[in-house]
Parts: sequence; C-alpha cells; structure tokens
Amino acid sequence: MEYRTALVTGASKGIGAAIARALVAEGLTVYALARSEAPLQALAAELGPRLIPLVADVRDHAGIAAALGASEIDLLVNNAGGLESVRPLQDQTPEETAEVVALNLTAPLQLIRMVLPGMIARGRGHIVNICSVQSALARPGIAPYTATKGAVANLTKGMATDWARRGLQCNAIAPGYFDTPLNGAL
Repeated sequence: MEYRTALVTGASKGIGAAIARALVAEGLTVYALARSEAPLQALAAELGPRLIPLVADVRDHAGIAAALGASEIDLLVNNAGGLESVRPLQDQTPEETAEVVALNLTAPLQLIRMVLPGMIARGRGHIVNICSVQSALARPGIAPYTATKGAVANLTKGMATDWARRGLQCNAIAPGYFDTPLNGAL
C-alpha cells in the first residue's frame, strides 16, 4: 500500500476500531479519532505506536486540525455518525435535526476539505465515507439520518469524478446491519 498515514473517525469501537486495526496491520500509522478516551487508549495499547489516539469531537474541525498539525493524511475514513432520536421528523426538535446534519454530513465535508489540499499536492490520497444501507432504504423515525447518509453517498460519487484525474480515490461503503449501539437505537 502506498499510503502511510490514515485518519479514522469514530475509531473507539465497532466498525471504526476494526478499520483502525486493519490499517495498522497493513503498516499504516493511524490517527484514531473519537470522543471517548478510555477505549482509544485501550486500542492504542493493543495496537502499539502506529495507532495515535486523537480524543476529539468530529465536529471540532479547528481542534482536529491543530492536533494533526503538519501530518500528511493519505487516507481519510469518515466513519463517525449517528442520530439524535428515533422519531418522525415532525416530532424532532430543530436542535436534534441540526445535530444529525452536523455529525453525518457537515463533519465529513469539513474533514475532507481539511485533508484534500495535501492529497492533491502529493498526487495521492483516498477518502472512504461510511454511509449506511439506510441511504437507500428507510425505516420509520430516521428521515434526517437517511437524508444525511444519502447525501454523503451522492457526495462521494461527485468527488470521485472530480478527483480521478488527479490520482485521488473516493469510495462509499454502505454497511448493512451490525450489532452496534446505533442499530440498538433503531
């Protein structure tokens, strides 16, 4: 693999932790970003010095940029996501809806904007957006979540066509149902 450094969001558990493990096994240095310090420290103890815990909220773009400093991120995995409530849109508060958009759409967009200039300058890089099977399906009470995951899936298609000629790759992965806390809420 020509990539050396990755940033994985939502890396403290579940799919994010599994991705971090796989990338470290491939020889990459992985910045594992999540809000929960204890699980990140446990993952770092398990995986060694190639895993660098980065305790931050994925929506804190300035804090993440400061923590990464001049690190050259070759691979960004936008895995963090979630929903505030499982209720029909008309029953959700404006704050709940805004939170879902900030977490599932705005945060990945801003992280992409953060790492993209370096990828373009180096002529290599890969963005992987973890979407959801819900971007193509729908379940009751999660319309804002479905909308944001669908938007990220379509964003990925647009970015892939924009960047292919520059040597960059962009993919979306839409996992089905896994035993995660998020699916427990559904």
